[in-house]
Amino acid sequence: MSKRGDSYKEAGVDIRKADDFIRRIKPLVAGTHVKGVMTDIGGFGGLFKLDTQDMNEPVLVASTDGVGTKLKLAFAFDVHDTIGVDLVAMSVNDVLVQGAKPLFFLDYFATGKLDPDKAESVVRGIAKGCKAAGCALLGGETAEMPDFYAPGEYDLSGFCVGVVDNKQMIDGRSIRPDDVIIGLASSGLHSNGFSLVRKILDESGLTGNDLFPGTKNRVSEILLQPTKIYVAEVMSIMRDIQVNGMVHITGGGFYDNIPRMIQKGLSARISFGSWDIPPVMNWVREGAGISWEEMLQIFNCGIGYVIICPDGYRDDVLSRLNAMDCPAWEIGRVVESKKGMENVFIDF
Repeated sequence: MSKRGDSYKEAGVDIRKADDFIRRIKPLVAGTHVKGVMTDIGGFGGLFKLDTQDMNEPVLVASTDGVGTKLKLAFAFDVHDTIGVDLVAMSVNDVLVQGAKPLFFLDYFATGKLDPDKAESVVRGIAKGCKAAGCALLGGETAEMPDFYAPGEYDLSGFCVGVVDNKQMIDGRSIRPDDVIIGLASSGLHSNGFSLVRKILDESGLTGNDLFPGTKNRVSEILLQPTKIYVAEVMSIMRDIQVNGMVHITGGGFYDNIPRMIQKGLSARISFGSWDIPPVMNWVREGAGISWEEMLQIFNCGIGYVIICPDGYRDDVLSRLNAMDCPAWEIGRVVESKKGMENVFIDF
């Protein structure tokens, strides 16, 4: 390319550095390839050959998300190899709710000035997340935009496509009174509520290298703990157990997410304290000076994913999940709604 990119470089965009970055991440991307991938990164679009032999009516399910202001802590602590897992988790867990198997993922990484080491660390996390979800990192976009972002900062977004047979789709319509609500443990804060978390952290005076209160881990490790990806555990359950509904507990906590699956005329009655609450949740509640009711409106409070199934499958689901090193508890039941009752009613 000789001097063809010099003018652009002077304006703040280094084409050669971007090309070198692509070469560096190719092995990471290739390591996520699954059956169906037809192209390597570098083309205008990623190609995926969909195998529908075992499906009568395949339906594609798509989701897109980011990681919010959790990125600010990645910048502050200079830790960039976990945030990519969060990015994948937020989308794959969403498509999983409807019973879809994640097929492929695409990412968008934008920064003012490309730092290949930092960007490679982010992509390493994305690749790790894709492997955990059993999907391919099919492609993405790296955008270098001088003067658009603060020095050292970047933005991320992700896109996932999954597939489910129409007859196997989970939409909550089969949920009935007395169905069991099983909560799967979160890995921590996941990727929601970090505007409040950062405010509490600033007021606490803690640094990333300090021990987090009540644990043996550093503050940076607890606050940047990546979001749990539930694909392997949930797909195992769905293979031969009747699942009537599922919920990904993301922004909006219990009160906003569970009603997205529960039909009118029914309510989810949750027994607060029926699961283990991580120390980080107590730290947030005390630091913010808010009630558990408000916590459950903002955070997952220790439950990152919910499975709703008939009572007869309760013991089997719980034993399987715990055997897969995914702590789970019966946290409530589905009941008929009474006049004035919310879709989510929590017994404290």
